[in-house]
Amino acid sequence: MSIEKDILQIRKFRNEHHKCVVNLIFTHNWVTEQLKLVLEEEDLTLQQYNILRILRGSDSPLSTLQIRERMLDKMSDTSRIVDRLLLKKLALKSINKKDKRLVDVKISAKGIRLLQKLDQSAYTIDNVLQNVSETDARELNRLLDKVRGSA
Repeated sequence: MSIEKDILQIRKFRNEHHKCVVNLIFTHNWVTEQLKLVLEEEDLTLQQYNILRILRGSDSPLSTLQIRERMLDKMSDTSRIVDRLLLKKLALKSINKKDKRLVDVKISAKGIRLLQKLDQSAYTIDNVLQNVSETDARELNRLLDKVRGSA
């Protein structure tokens, strides 16, 4: 039995809400580790993957400030992560036409191909929750939205 399961089986939680918070923390860590395993094969970090997905979803190039606003991990050094994506040729940068002090970043063709490969790989992000039905996933999304107050 894993440490997480051991801890969650302990009956010393103050109440179900306390157990739920602990369960969310352990689940976050477990999901993160599962994703890291997939991304390590492509020499990507979670933050790099997040930025590539942000860039792919944007109709136009974004500044590092705009990327940072959309990132899940607000503690990340966006400029440094973008620089690593540039070195790997997964992103491209250019000077902003309106403000020469800003740099515009967009995903490269190589970056798009990598995300397409990850989207179609045998072990996609969807497979992290392979034991959860579509109905259960919908309900879990509803509950998680409710926890964050966005439902």
